[in-house]
Amino acid sequence: MATVLTKGGSPPKTTSPPSDGNKSPTESKGSNIDVSSESLSSIPPLGVAIEERRFWFQRAKSYDPTAIATQVSVFDDPDTAEKYQPRPDWENIHRFDPLERWTWGEEHRLIRKIDWRIMVWACIMFMALELDRANISQALTDNFLGDLHMTTNDYNLGNSVFKLAFLCSELPSQLVSKWIGPDRWIPSQMVLWSIVATAQFWLSSRTSFLACRALLGILQGGFIPDVILYLSYFYKHHELSLRLGFFWTAMSIADIASALLAYGLLHMRGVQEHAGWRWLFLIEGLMTLVIGIFAFVLMPAGPCHTASWFRGKKNGWFTEKEEKIIVNRVIRDDPSKSDMHNREPITPRLLWQSLKDFDLWPIYILGLVFQIPMTPIAQYLTLTLKGLHFDTFQANLLTIPYTVVHMITMLGITYLGEIFNELTLIAASGQIWALPFLIYLNSVDTTGVNRWVIYAVTTLLLGYPNAHPIQVGWNSRNSNTVRSRTVSAACYNMFVQAGGIVSSNIYRKDDAPLYKRANKQLLAICCMNIVLYVLVKVYYMFRNKQKARKWEAMTTEERLEYLANTTDKGNKRLDFRFQH
Repeated sequence: MATVLTKGGSPPKTTSPPSDGNKSPTESKGSNIDVSSESLSSIPPLGVAIEERRFWFQRAKSYDPTAIATQVSVFDDPDTAEKYQPRPDWENIHRFDPLERWTWGEEHRLIRKIDWRIMVWACIMFMALELDRANISQALTDNFLGDLHMTTNDYNLGNSVFKLAFLCSELPSQLVSKWIGPDRWIPSQMVLWSIVATAQFWLSSRTSFLACRALLGILQGGFIPDVILYLSYFYKHHELSLRLGFFWTAMSIADIASALLAYGLLHMRGVQEHAGWRWLFLIEGLMTLVIGIFAFVLMPAGPCHTASWFRGKKNGWFTEKEEKIIVNRVIRDDPSKSDMHNREPITPRLLWQSLKDFDLWPIYILGLVFQIPMTPIAQYLTLTLKGLHFDTFQANLLTIPYTVVHMITMLGITYLGEIFNELTLIAASGQIWALPFLIYLNSVDTTGVNRWVIYAVTTLLLGYPNAHPIQVGWNSRNSNTVRSRTVSAACYNMFVQAGGIVSSNIYRKDDAPLYKRANKQLLAICCMNIVLYVLVKVYYMFRNKQKARKWEAMTTEERLEYLANTTDKGNKRLDFRFQH
């Protein structure tokens, strides 16, 4: 979030005053706008700020679709506009126009169009990823370990190998994506990993199992930050955060679909004298291959490059007016999105600058630990259900209810984080949700409890509101440059995968089947996480006060001089404020 400052005088013209209690452009939270009337005398009217009403269900009764939607930005004063001017080689420069204006009706129709054209396909691709990386849990219920003469420790090792490979390939994959473009790299990834996923049909031993898990991790790593960077070309920050909620909801939908597919495919045990889990890997891998091939033609390079033989040779998906709206609304929200071309590689120097950005490490640390209290229970759920004397097919179907609850709660806190502009404390709600259920698992003798009670407690625990979408969007906002955003997205996900490696080694064979020692560890980590979220919020409040103290000590002329000549980049700029 950049503090918008210009010369001095009166605010820019707006089409009408707020009629529903919303703040005016000069009062919007996070801005400090003081603009010269002389420099703005020839600028077309701007729209009334509606920061507090970001989503369709929040729109006021007085909502006017014909009102101007263009919001105040640094481009509305010549002094600051010059300092934030996009690079001449930016891929969207031909559609950039600070005088471009559009209505709320045009903007909302266009957002829906982007959702259908871009976001839905991103969700479908993510579902394919989830099918191929998570179907191992369904395979477990079909005597997968027995057929390959493996133990649960071998299964843990396979999970660790997968996550380690996934982690190690995150950053290289992101760098390749930034170099050749995510519209080329993401489909290539999908085709490559689908071949490996399909090849699991021929697994024969512990060695081949570990080799396939490693290859899958290498090829799938980087997919998520690649997609997030790609989506940032089309959406403003608060819009992206909400859509990331739907993005991870797609993962939950894939988990439900995976359970239903497994119910049918595992019944194929004996067909051609092969186990059901072999058919599961084969058929779901081929499904991903088809999606990967279609991704080559359904992913445009950017909002101004949708024309192709498949998407329309003349105009593509968007008209010239729509392209102007996409480009200008996104760049007004975050001018830093124009500081790199979308096919410009990250140099070693820029990479090092991003890696040593200490202000993003608090979010990385949260990514490391926030899922650990729930992940081991989720990974062993199907085996736990088998241990409670549910059969193979019941065990797979009983994973669906917690996934549905998880989807609802995750979307709920993602909305709440944006509505109340409170990221840290709402993200911590997942830990608070899990705490009483972890206390229960540590305080009762589960061997004497009805199996349906254990199932209910586990289902509610795993239905926790996952803060992942909030934290990914939060990480992107606090990066404040394309270069940093590219690297930080990969780094954050690397820490998440590292947390997955830790999680995969908490439930051990010598602690089975009740895992009393492990559950105590999960409870302790959950308590630690609650404290950690509070400390992260305190840190960002402290950093913002540091910046504000220096910024407010400057005169208007000193601020303009700073904007013109500063060597500070990204979130180190004094006119930037961290979100928390």
